[in-house]
Amino acid sequence: MKEDFYDILGISKNATAAEIKKAYRKKAIEFHPDKNPGDAKAEEMFKKAAEAYEVLSDPDKKARYDQYGHQAFEGGGFGGGGMNMDDIFSQFGDIFGGAFGGGFGGFGGFGGGGQRRVKGSNLRIRVKLTLEEIANGVDKKIKVKRKKQAPGTTYKTCTTCGGHGQVTKIQNTILGRMQTSATCSTCGGAGQIIDAKPAGADAQGMILAEETVSIKIPAGVVDGMQLKVSGKGNEAPGNGIAGDLLVAIEEETHPFLQREGDNLHYDLYISISEAVLGTSKEIETVTGKVRIKIEPGAQSGKILRLRNKGIPSINGYGSGDLLVHVNVWTPKSLTKEQKDFFEKMKNDDHFTPKPEKDDKSFFEKVKDMFS
Repeated sequence: MKEDFYDILGISKNATAAEIKKAYRKKAIEFHPDKNPGDAKAEEMFKKAAEAYEVLSDPDKKARYDQYGHQAFEGGGFGGGGMNMDDIFSQFGDIFGGAFGGGFGGFGGFGGGGQRRVKGSNLRIRVKLTLEEIANGVDKKIKVKRKKQAPGTTYKTCTTCGGHGQVTKIQNTILGRMQTSATCSTCGGAGQIIDAKPAGADAQGMILAEETVSIKIPAGVVDGMQLKVSGKGNEAPGNGIAGDLLVAIEEETHPFLQREGDNLHYDLYISISEAVLGTSKEIETVTGKVRIKIEPGAQSGKILRLRNKGIPSINGYGSGDLLVHVNVWTPKSLTKEQKDFFEKMKNDDHFTPKPEKDDKSFFEKVKDMFS
């Protein structure tokens, strides 16, 4: 089971953005590869801290993590998990300031001499899902237009920084000679510049190409949830790493089922005759058809709970229920014979309302729904 992100950074759930950043910087410096050369455990802790910070530093991701835990980002290759050193160095280099000599990169062979690998931009798409797809999980194949390195594009070492990705300046101050480092403005820190590119490629040697991306969506996702497919965003030039594809879930309206969390609601209408005599009805659920029995004397407003016929929990805590709301349909027009029958029954003892203890009030039924 994955460790809690708050525990990894050693903070509480009420920590402010500044406290989260401070805690991450402290952990990252403690387990930084420069301070722990060849220490696999320290490197793993370094990655865990970066993964925790990636989520908790983003208000939207933090809110989803607080509500759904790790499952909000995992399943089928989604989420912040599995970050590599290039991801960390390209995203969070500003966290360290000058803690390691003004450069971020070149640790344990990840870039070399201060050079950093540029990351391509992320892409965002929306995917519409039916309740059935949400209940069962689904594999989607989506066509995405993303920037890719054009075939035939070549790069050469940046002459400004000599391939280091950073330029160093030495200044004389009242405190003595001060050395500062900054990202190379010519290559953007990549250490490489375009040498040759084919016709049709942009200034960075990239072209726009359509690609079919397979997206495995786990059961139980909710409307508005965002999943991540690593490495399927825009590619970066040279030795850069590709951005990510961010997938926003959009839940389609179901014709007769209404979702409430992991529970589903279904309105079942029966006639007065069926309510009096009892009946059985076949209804549609997200996992197929089921037949339910209505006992004689059914009252309008009765709720039948079908256990585990709702939506699976995204956290893996089983499935919700299907709540069937029984509604007795009263006809608006009658034949003379039918009217005569009901006129005779007006004062009949069998037709006089006699609520029993089991016939709960509306508020009691609502209370039961959420218990």
